[in-house]
Amino acid sequence: MLRIEANLMIPGRGEPTRDAVVVVEDATVTYAGPARTAPESSNAETVRAPVVMPGLWDCHGHFIGVRSLDLSRMPQEPAALRAARATRDLRAALNAGITSVREVGGLGIHLVRAVAEGLVEGPHIYPAGAILSTTGGHGDLHGYPLPWIVDYGHTGGELRLADGPAECAKAVREQLRRNAKVIKVCASGGVLSEVDHPIHQQFTGAELRAIVEVAGMADRTVAAHCHGKPGIMAAVEAGVGTIEHGTFLDEEAAAAMRETGAILVTTRTIVQEILESKAAPPYGQAKLEAIADRHGAAMTLARENGVRVAMGTDLALSGDELPASWGRNGRELVLLTELGFTPIEAIEAATATGPATLGPQAPRSGQLVAGYDADLLTLDADPLADIAVLADPSHITGVWKAGRRVKG
Repeated sequence: MLRIEANLMIPGRGEPTRDAVVVVEDATVTYAGPARTAPESSNAETVRAPVVMPGLWDCHGHFIGVRSLDLSRMPQEPAALRAARATRDLRAALNAGITSVREVGGLGIHLVRAVAEGLVEGPHIYPAGAILSTTGGHGDLHGYPLPWIVDYGHTGGELRLADGPAECAKAVREQLRRNAKVIKVCASGGVLSEVDHPIHQQFTGAELRAIVEVAGMADRTVAAHCHGKPGIMAAVEAGVGTIEHGTFLDEEAAAAMRETGAILVTTRTIVQEILESKAAPPYGQAKLEAIADRHGAAMTLARENGVRVAMGTDLALSGDELPASWGRNGRELVLLTELGFTPIEAIEAATATGPATLGPQAPRSGQLVAGYDADLLTLDADPLADIAVLADPSHITGVWKAGRRVKG
């Protein structure tokens, strides 16, 4: 049994509690509330901390083990090398307070097994497997001969081209066969792809409906990469669970998302990291600089229009000396507050809302509530007074995953 006594408990959703206690038995929270009504736990290991809160969810990340934002180089490096690099990213995530990752395309489909076997330390991973893209779309590598990319997708690569409803349904089934927990599609063009435009819709409505239908039969939700409004509207109409990025979101799109319950996953960190580092290939840098302000405005608009928001970063690189690398995840909360979110709203996006991005597969996680998973953090300072505390892993003094201490 574990007993955490804290000056402040941030539950993930709802009002903070002063002078609080959290009790954990095995992998479950059994009590979280005021110290005055806490159960006796004389045999428990006791930890005292200024702040206790749920572990963070990064709902948009990639464990791909690359060292450059030029993603065309990814197939040139052995998957074993990239997976070895990604094991360091797993540790960097934990150190940054990330106890759960919705991995929307990458090697997580394999890494999750190594973590489950206890051979590698890492967060809970909910992987997508390969990213689904149209030919010539955001998940295509335009500088290679097309047959090479087709083969890459059919031999376990992280990108899978699919055209037409039947092929899209087959591509989803391939990811389900690998035990993907979420399906990732590119419904619009993107930034780090060479020739497509971020605003253009890519999959047709019929293709998106086929993807959502097949995923739904297995209780999986669909995460739709969308910058442009046409892709956002088509994806929401098809029934996707989440919109990733949402750059050209407007009031009409926000209303559609509220109606269907679709969640916006923010990814402001990747935008800011590329702006500052200029580390993207020239074509990607130009596209990012053209949409960066619009992306920030969309996050503000989503908040003002009552769209549910979950934290995602789109981090992918291995090595803490690199921009857009794992371990920088907490910066997303700081950036959201700069766009109008209160600290408590940003924390809710990074905790309580996270599990909902998995739809029917959602675990009982992201909140300090009796009966929920014991994924939690202790901090040496109050993030409600200074949200930047969560962007600095040195302030995260303890991390517990499923009731077991993995940091501190």
